[in-house]
Amino acid sequence: MTTFADLGLSPELLKAVEEAGYTEPTPIQAEAIPPVLMMKDIIGIAQTGTGKTASFVLPMIDIMASGRRRALMPRSLILEPTRELAAQVAENFEKYGKNHDLKMALLIGGVQMGEQLKALNEGVDVLIATPGRLMDLFERGKIMLNGCELLVIDEADRMLDMGFIPDIEFICSKLPENRQTMLFSATMPPPIAKLAKTFLTNPKRIEVSRAASTNENITAFKVPVPNREKESTLRWLLKNDLVETAIVFANRKTTVRELNKSLQRAGFSSGEIHGDIDQATRNKELQRFKDGDINILVASDVAARGLDIKGVSHVFNYDTPWHPDDYVHRIGRTGRAGNKGRAFTFVAPEDAEAIENVEKLTGAKVPVFGKKDVRVELPAPAAKKAERRDVTDDAQDEPRDEDRGRSRSRSAGRSRDERGGRDEGRAPRRAEREPREGRVPRAERAPRREPEDDPVPAGEWNGPKPGFLGIGFD
Repeated sequence: MTTFADLGLSPELLKAVEEAGYTEPTPIQAEAIPPVLMMKDIIGIAQTGTGKTASFVLPMIDIMASGRRRALMPRSLILEPTRELAAQVAENFEKYGKNHDLKMALLIGGVQMGEQLKALNEGVDVLIATPGRLMDLFERGKIMLNGCELLVIDEADRMLDMGFIPDIEFICSKLPENRQTMLFSATMPPPIAKLAKTFLTNPKRIEVSRAASTNENITAFKVPVPNREKESTLRWLLKNDLVETAIVFANRKTTVRELNKSLQRAGFSSGEIHGDIDQATRNKELQRFKDGDINILVASDVAARGLDIKGVSHVFNYDTPWHPDDYVHRIGRTGRAGNKGRAFTFVAPEDAEAIENVEKLTGAKVPVFGKKDVRVELPAPAAKKAERRDVTDDAQDEPRDEDRGRSRSRSAGRSRDERGGRDEGRAPRRAEREPREGRVPRAERAPRREPEDDPVPAGEWNGPKPGFLGIGFD
């Protein structure tokens, strides 16, 4: 069995890894760390949740341990598509680099530039940045890239989706040609392959699983359900599928807001993150979710990539993703670090093409959620009937409010008759009226027949059943 000590890491780094609770590297870490320490260029293709971040953070710490910092000239650069991913990588550096004298700076949008500029002026070993903020500071002359010895492009396919490829090409053109470059991605579409060919030199390709495959620790289902029934279906699953913590993904920010409010009204402990929320609030909501103050996080795709939150038991795609790649990254928020997880994708009739594209990308059919997959314990029919009889007997023992009301009305009517208070000119009661022509009197009508319940086999569900459970059964 391979251990971190076998990978050539320094004793100080091994101590930090051990204190973080890790002893055995994941496949991507075991294959990537040795060649990175040998200063080779790397193309890493790995599905989300496989420990890809540590596969470049750990060797970078040892590589950057020797060298001198200079003002405005970072020694290494890590490009991330979103603020959340950048902040997460920064957390990894703080955790694993605590025994090294390394300075790190986080360059992201949505926060004041003052502290970021101060850190750059003092000199940094590792700069973690989003392309937008980095380009902004570069154009203002606040940063120089000609001292960068090492470049990491993380989540490259997400960069492509967000339109950052031209920015990355510009940034790469300003870096020294003699540098080490690592590119990591869950998928390898043609534009990313072209980028790698242009800016990497004789790279070592590491692929620990088939591109766009889903994690084997995740049990995935699709739930055919009309749009109007999605909310009730989600609430039923949250109550009955042994949910510990869950992330609910929606395609639109407005849906995220409305769904979070609806869940809170229904008594669930939920929060929300999406692009319209400022960075400080997003960080606060994520921290509440990590700390267990809330156990349901409703999110747009801003949170779909790379967020490593321990113990997420469920992912719900409230909307089928528009882009099939997003499906892989969304459900990758569960089933991490060897844990098991469940993922549900709600498929409305208009989502037929989108779910087909997901199944083409992953190369596997997503099974329909059926009765055999329900986790709630179903009570025996005999127990249900006995409970119903008890309730009926109790109700018969005690007169209902409307019965009391009728009794009071009859008593009042008798009193009026005895007092001679009946109005002779009043309209006749319904029972005293002549039946309309062609209408059969009520007394002569056939009694209404109530349909009898079909007998229920022992062990079957005998109560109300959500509509979606009737769809797709054999």
